[in-house]
Amino acid sequence: MQLYSYFRSSAAYRLRIALNLKGLDYEQVAVDLPGGVHRAAEFEAVNPQRLVPALIDGERTLIQSVAQMEYLEETRPEPPLLPADPVERARVRALVQIVACDIHPLNNLRVLKYLQETLGHDDAARDAWYAHWIAEGFVALERLLAGSDHTGTFCHGEAPGMADACLVPQVFNAQRFKCPTGPYKTVMRIFEACDALEAFAAAHPARQPDSPPG
Repeated sequence: MQLYSYFRSSAAYRLRIALNLKGLDYEQVAVDLPGGVHRAAEFEAVNPQRLVPALIDGERTLIQSVAQMEYLEETRPEPPLLPADPVERARVRALVQIVACDIHPLNNLRVLKYLQETLGHDDAARDAWYAHWIAEGFVALERLLAGSDHTGTFCHGEAPGMADACLVPQVFNAQRFKCPTGPYKTVMRIFEACDALEAFAAAHPARQPDSPPG
């Protein structure tokens, strides 16, 4: 497998976690997003959307991190990232989508650049925007996680899965932008439980081959 990735992309981060949880080997191909490499014709031939991650599995090219994780679940079902029960699977997918659909798209690099470079907002306005959408999503996540008997050590039960793979990069981003995380006791407890596992630690941005030294 080849993974086209950028060390600080939260979508690539979540896919790295999923690959690690599955115990799959992959070669990383760095795509410098701030440098605009993703806009080059060479990468557009890999992913016409010009986003990371892109995952090459044999002759197949897959895009969009949640679709990629679902693909891994269907083609390499052990260990599972989703529970077997349909209702429980829907719960995990809902947690995934709160992050992947409701928080992350509003706070990713191209949106932040548009806010500043096109709309003219300064750093303070950008950071306020970021913190607002983190809070909106984390309040919902905290309520859903704290209020469910299905929540265990991890987002769903006692084994990490797809929801945890999405949660951890979003907490990393919140911390990077100095968003308050104290109110989200369950979210942070799960984050810390995940952070202690090598599958998550190995996926951390600081441990990626394209991460700047220091």
